Amino acid sequence: MRKLNRYVARTVWLSILLVLLVIVGIDGLSAFIDESDSRSASYGFAEIGRYVMLTMPRRVYEFIPFAALIGALIGLGQLASTSELVVMRAAGISNSRLAWMVLKQAALIAILGFLLGEYVAPAAEQQAQSGRALARYAGKQVDTGKGIWRRDGAVFLHVQAVSGDNEVFGVTVYEFETGGWMRRAMFADSGRYEEQGWVLNDVVSSEFSKDGVTKGRESEIFVPSNITPKILSLENVAPSQLPLVDLIDYSAFLRSQGEDVADFELATWRKLMQPAAVAALVLIAISFVFGPLRDGTLGFRIFAGVMVGILFQLSQDLLGPASLVFGFPPLYAALAPVLACVLVGLYLLRRA
Repeated sequence: MRKLNRYVARTVWLSILLVLLVIVGIDGLSAFIDESDSRSASYGFAEIGRYVMLTMPRRVYEFIPFAALIGALIGLGQLASTSELVVMRAAGISNSRLAWMVLKQAALIAILGFLLGEYVAPAAEQQAQSGRALARYAGKQVDTGKGIWRRDGAVFLHVQAVSGDNEVFGVTVYEFETGGWMRRAMFADSGRYEEQGWVLNDVVSSEFSKDGVTKGRESEIFVPSNITPKILSLENVAPSQLPLVDLIDYSAFLRSQGEDVADFELATWRKLMQPAAVAALVLIAISFVFGPLRDGTLGFRIFAGVMVGILFQLSQDLLGPASLVFGFPPLYAALAPVLACVLVGLYLLRRA
């Protein structure tokens, strides 16, 4: 029985890894081509290649559920095509036992994917985004259409690039009075976080009053702020690409600022549901091979898997924003597609 377990596991793993390699490779190549449109003197092919390589862990993490579905369909379909599944069942191994063999591998893949999404992908993604922003920063030019915006009370901070050593570049600060009138606007070439605020260097400022606008230039200004370098680095990536600890901490910070955190709650539940999603999609693959796709060709199995994967992704993409618009709990939006896959998979397995 151990040899059979290892054989099934090896077949499933090889198929999933092959599918993952192909999908991530195509996605990475596409990203490299897209980034080439933004090439400049400071952001060349070397910097683009480094950016794409650092985003690879995130791409692997995102495609694990899809690759698990297609890979399980291919692996089990191969066993069905060569009548090995028939031989296993003739030897007294039930469908449920075979399904459990595959689901154990799915659980292992889900755990590895979760660890990748928690400890490797977020750090690499933050390095990728920071490195790209630094390379794109042409120096001394304000571009408020790019970079990071963050509010701290009556102060609005915009940063074009964040480095890994608590430094920021291309800093714009807008300070407002209680009534909503702008009191001061500042632009600094760079800044560094120290204790309870930012020390800005080479600052050009404009102070607004009833008498007019007063312009000035100072080599250094200290701006008290609760916005830390970590908060800016978290703003640099999408909520879905943050680890759970940072999602929870950043949600607490946004609540203290009176901001809506529904999208961060949705990202938290989706991350928690990722292992269950992998297992549910593999269960669908198992039920297809034991049921309606038992005698199907490899091409048709791949087509069916792609369609199921697309439907699963569409349901997530629709239910997620719907939960933010209509106000129902994000947990339901993250749980519904997974639960639907489990119910369909169990129904098909029962019929088989």
